[in-house]
Amino acid sequence: MSDKNQYEPPRIWTWDAENGGEWAQINRPIAGPTHEATLPRGKHPLQIYSLGTPNGQKVTIMAEELLAIGETGAEYDAHLIRIGEGDQFSSGFVEINPNSKIPALFDTDTGSRVFESGAILFYLAEKFGHFLPKGTAARTEVLNWLFWLQGSAPYLGGGFGHFYAYAPEKFEYPINRFTMEVKRQLDVLDRELAEHRYLGGDEYSIADIATWPWYGNLVLGEAYGAGEFLQVESYKNLRRWAHEILERPAVQRGRKVNRTWGEPSEQLHERHDASDFELNTQDKVSPEATG
Repeated sequence: MSDKNQYEPPRIWTWDAENGGEWAQINRPIAGPTHEATLPRGKHPLQIYSLGTPNGQKVTIMAEELLAIGETGAEYDAHLIRIGEGDQFSSGFVEINPNSKIPALFDTDTGSRVFESGAILFYLAEKFGHFLPKGTAARTEVLNWLFWLQGSAPYLGGGFGHFYAYAPEKFEYPINRFTMEVKRQLDVLDRELAEHRYLGGDEYSIADIATWPWYGNLVLGEAYGAGEFLQVESYKNLRRWAHEILERPAVQRGRKVNRTWGEPSEQLHERHDASDFELNTQDKVSPEATG
């Protein structure tokens, strides 16, 4: 490694707001709101504030799955949070999630705020009594995989994805370090899914709903343009699982919600009614969402 690639940490770190690449403008070393803004409120019991990233997809897929089995109380409004423009730092959003990360949920039935995607899935599973087994052993196994995902996905997104796809400079060490870890995680999942149809057993659960937007999209070639680099074709059991879940209509709907990129047919900027999926995306997005 040449001298120009050497970095010597300073005695005291200081924030360089201009350094950080594509997402530098929304990263900062302090919490709290940057501006005053009230969040919109729709007519349904569940108010979701999100963007169609993998973490955001978890929650909208869960809501669509609940609606698909007849849980009308899971009707929801999904409001677009444009993280590239700092919507997550508004006073209204910070009131629901002091960590300023999507997704966030407000349940008007209970007056509860729920933040962190895994916590939202668990909350909805508990509230409606679906996608989380009742028996102690089966329930524990599902929660094992839910917490595995919550601990593992940052290595994929903030680690591998950042240094491979988004970092302003490419360096061998971080890419190798996180590639090794992501491939180990893919192998963990592939081995588990060789033994079971779903994560946690033979029933579809919040473990699958949490994991698919990250690792399912990855092995289907929908993340970071890294399919060949990671040799995703070799994870046969994981790909079988990923394809099977993608065939679920609720997954196909939920993955579109709050999505603002890609093919227009794959976008639904905001969702306020089931009929929104049948209408043109641009016709349904609110003036607040388009600025």
